[in-house]
Amino acid sequence: MAQRAQWQSIPIHTIEGFRFGHSTNLEAATGCTVIVAPAGASAGVDVRGGAPASRETDLLRPENTVEAIHAVCLSGGSAFGLEAASGVARELEARGIGLDVGPTRVPIVCSSCIFDLAFGSASVRPGVNEGVEATSAALEADPSPLAEGTVGAGAGATVGKLNGADMLMKGGLGARARAIGDLKIGAIAVVNACGNVVDPVTGTPIAGMRAAADSLEIVDMEDAMLAAAEDLAMPLDRTNTTISCIVTNARLTKAQATKVAQMAADAYAHTIRPTHTTNDGDTIYVLASGALGDRDIPLDMLGVAATRVLEEAICAGCASADGIHGAPAYKDLHN
Repeated sequence: MAQRAQWQSIPIHTIEGFRFGHSTNLEAATGCTVIVAPAGASAGVDVRGGAPASRETDLLRPENTVEAIHAVCLSGGSAFGLEAASGVARELEARGIGLDVGPTRVPIVCSSCIFDLAFGSASVRPGVNEGVEATSAALEADPSPLAEGTVGAGAGATVGKLNGADMLMKGGLGARARAIGDLKIGAIAVVNACGNVVDPVTGTPIAGMRAAADSLEIVDMEDAMLAAAEDLAMPLDRTNTTISCIVTNARLTKAQATKVAQMAADAYAHTIRPTHTTNDGDTIYVLASGALGDRDIPLDMLGVAATRVLEEAICAGCASADGIHGAPAYKDLHN
């Protein structure tokens, strides 16, 4: 009998075909994170929730002609932060990375942003320089473990916002990856959700809405919403989003990558309560480098694997975050 492949934890930077980099401004509590595919990667996207801020997602529709993209930029700064993707494109062009259009190469860069303007500084947002910085960090250094927590696009991320800024907790950026035989799949998640983040197995809260401004007790936000009934109000309207990027060495078409993104959205429902609200702009990208070769990977298995690693990344984003600007973090509850 053939031995079954083992589901093993691996560092995300060991997945062939991808490089990763951050630009972080802790004083302003914002930043950006770049996932670069120097040789290009097929890609898909799934957008849910009611308030997305994104760039070039229409290119990923299966009927459109661009077959590969070169980077995904995850950023703070709300819609202002989309400017960071221009810095990513500028740096990639300078390095000869992009779609060959004759006189030059045009890097195809998709981007999504979180709203962090109400945390830290509202006037400082990631822009062209930060996009260049994160891209340079991704491409110039030898591949190394990716920093997590209050870093990059997760610098200003927060969660648990039903009762406003006084009772929220710190979110952050998480990165996790797994291997099943030669197949590798990883996820980066920037967790800036309206809801609470919970362990998907036990339901134990990791970070979320606190009982009071001077309390570290996390209360069930869904119960609080139901109790409020028709009096429910959202003081931080349209200020929440969890944005993620899944990377794999498998070969996928755009349509297949889109399906994996749709399946992986289950990870949000498993770990964020509530999720996909009208105040969230949840987005998931899937990038496939094809470094594994022409092997056909069962798409449903890949979707389940993507869901699992994204669950781990979401939880890690909160568990590894450091509290800043008065917002406590998971570490403060457990130190």
